[in-house]
Amino acid sequence: MNNSELLELFDREVRQECEWTRMKREVLPGIVRYTLMGVGSGGGFISWSGLTAETADAAIANQVAHYRTLNLDFEWKHYTHDEPVDLPQRLLACGFKGDDSEALMVADINDLPSDYWTMDVSAVQPVTTSEGVDAIMGMESEVWSKDLSNTGRGMKYDLEHHPDHISIFAVWADGRVVSAGWTHYLIPTSFATLWGGSTIREYRNHGYYTALLAVRAREARQRGYRFLQVDASPDSRQILAKHSFRCLGYSTPYEWKPEQNTCYCERFLRT
Repeated sequence: MNNSELLELFDREVRQECEWTRMKREVLPGIVRYTLMGVGSGGGFISWSGLTAETADAAIANQVAHYRTLNLDFEWKHYTHDEPVDLPQRLLACGFKGDDSEALMVADINDLPSDYWTMDVSAVQPVTTSEGVDAIMGMESEVWSKDLSNTGRGMKYDLEHHPDHISIFAVWADGRVVSAGWTHYLIPTSFATLWGGSTIREYRNHGYYTALLAVRAREARQRGYRFLQVDASPDSRQILAKHSFRCLGYSTPYEWKPEQNTCYCERFLRT
């Protein structure tokens, strides 16, 4: 499968068809959106759009109005191949704030390095308790210098109520979590998406990142998934490229909050 075919599959399965836990999925003309219905962080997100220069402003305005009515934050996830080409500028004009771009990295499990299936991964342990998730979120909050407790609440809920959708792993040293990563299994797709992969600075260069990749790849293969996907930072992209992950493009989250002022795009609201 070449990169164009793989990107088309990703768009269809992950951006349009998958079911996220705690989220209500809605398929609208030119839009697929998800709205948080339970515990977790954020209010909702636009995962896919198929818009034109003629339809984009009205579509953006309608999503702003929808989430303003619900008094919820939401994110519009834009990919470099999305149309129209000036969609990011249109989002910014409607009060969205862009965050850092991430590389869309995808690997066919069958193409991963052969040592994934034989290396010693004994340092990596599964996490199945609320206390374990709290320990991971403490480490993640330290690494990223922000409070990630809402993310932890959602993960704990999924561990209890949707164990087929999530799997969590951590490395412990000196009585604490020093590295961790987790997998969201996107049902009913062929993709397992990898999250986390963070390590406290003084514990880096010990092979923990690779061991976490290998453990999650083994489990994904056992569960019958074919592809691994990561939204990767520049540092992670370099590592993943050495592990047979392909860069299919870039994504940028554009965030909107209900307290933001009315923008010019709302004149396009349908009545």
